[in-house]
Amino acid sequence: MVAEAGAPLVDLVCEDDRWQAVGIEAVAERAARAAMAAAGVPAEGREISLLAADDARVAELNATFRGQAKPTNVLSWPAGASGRTEDEMPIFLGDVALAYETCAAEAGAAGVPLADHVAHLIVHGVLHLLGHEHGHDAEAEAMEALEAKALASIGVRNPYVP
Repeated sequence: MVAEAGAPLVDLVCEDDRWQAVGIEAVAERAARAAMAAAGVPAEGREISLLAADDARVAELNATFRGQAKPTNVLSWPAGASGRTEDEMPIFLGDVALAYETCAAEAGAAGVPLADHVAHLIVHGVLHLLGHEHGHDAEAEAMEALEAKALASIGVRNPYVP
């Protein structure tokens, strides 16, 4: 199925109603589009699946796919191989999953609005779908710069600046 121009970028599956209070649908769409723009990849005609779940569900996914039976804030599964040019990007970019309790606890500990923290995590997850990594210092710095650029474009402060 080809995503139509002007169609939402994010296909949201909300398994936990607490996400509605965050305005997850609007936050996800804004953050995903900002990540795509910061990375220089057109969003039109592309699609991302976002699972807004609870810690238990994300812990199951983390155990299945990463061998770690614990919740984490965000998981992502790219649909295609990394290192592609923007013209080679698939229409369906991949899946991102968020864990409500972990995200809420992190936002509280950092003293930031939950919607802002979630926007950051969605940007982070989308950048992974686009092939960006943070395994080495240089990669991490480049990815953090893209995250900061994307977040600034939607009015969210840089999480890497105290």
